Amino acid sequence: MELKKETLKQIRGLILFTAVVIVCLWKFDTVIAVLRFVLNVVYPFLLGGAIAFVLNVPMNFVECHICKTKTKYARGISLMVVLLGVAGILALVLFGLIPQLADTFANLGRSMQAFIPQVQEWADHWFHNNKEIMSFVNNLEFDWNKIMDAGMQFLRNGAGSVLESTINTAKNIIGALATFFIAFVFAMYILLQKEKLGRQAKKVLYAFVRKGRAEATLEVLALTYKTFSNFLTGQCVEAIILGAMFVIAMTIFRLPYALLTGIVIAFTALIPIFGAFIGCVVGVFLIFMVSPFKALVFIILFLVLQQIEGNLIYPHVVGNSVGLPSIWVLAAVSVGGSLMGIVGMLIFIPLMSVVYALFREVVYIKLKQKNIYPQNIE
Repeated sequence: MELKKETLKQIRGLILFTAVVIVCLWKFDTVIAVLRFVLNVVYPFLLGGAIAFVLNVPMNFVECHICKTKTKYARGISLMVVLLGVAGILALVLFGLIPQLADTFANLGRSMQAFIPQVQEWADHWFHNNKEIMSFVNNLEFDWNKIMDAGMQFLRNGAGSVLESTINTAKNIIGALATFFIAFVFAMYILLQKEKLGRQAKKVLYAFVRKGRAEATLEVLALTYKTFSNFLTGQCVEAIILGAMFVIAMTIFRLPYALLTGIVIAFTALIPIFGAFIGCVVGVFLIFMVSPFKALVFIILFLVLQQIEGNLIYPHVVGNSVGLPSIWVLAAVSVGGSLMGIVGMLIFIPLMSVVYALFREVVYIKLKQKNIYPQNIE
């Protein structure tokens, strides 16, 4: 029996795929080494694409609402406005954070020196019959001079290893700066010529992929971009609102480290679900060194503001932008965090949302083919 040309093509493809899988399993270490080398080569461009994607969200807003005139300078002006805005935010955070950090470390030393006698007094009241605990507590001390002497002794004893690690650190920093510079320049090219690059990518896609699959691919990419941009915008706005709420509330209740704690919570709140609690731990530690009672007040304040943010602000600011049920949000955060850490938490929620939307669409299509309507299923 003579096989059709399409069948022969599928058989050749299956044989080639099987051969590739066998070779990859046979030379697994070599394949991993090659993949790592390729990843190191393309990493600056992947990073540049990520930077371009993040900057494109506010850039589109500026271009549509501020630079309404479609001149040849509108794209450059909107990009410059966004870059100046990002630089201004970073400068504001640094100039607000660095002096606060300096004061925090100075006050932290004084607070620990004053806190140790209180601990010894509490231990004497509750554990005066336990000699081991009392001996440990009575030997507690916090002396900056001794800490500095220990640091200098470490530097003298390990000067060679410290010098070697310093050289390696300097090399890593220079390499990271070079990678970031390449990525930043690549991102600028993408943002300034995104329509042209988009047309070229579509031409390549239609040239090598069948028309139906090419159109389906473009629809999936459009859904992915919309979901990621909505999630990014909503998460940033929500984090800013939450940080501002903490700064204002802590100032009203006269709690220490209001600005520092608010900035930390705003940054950690970018991590879905668990982020704000990381900022809470930092705030509790800092405030506890000043006053344990105020630390308790801060915990109560945190729980109240978290309830307000979770039930009122988050649904309205972020809303259903990702269209993902809460149970799948938790699953996406858990899986993304275990695979890629904090970056995975940020990526997997919109990624899971895209998969969820596509799967839901496929389910509805299958039900429609069987003349089954979702509203009739109980």
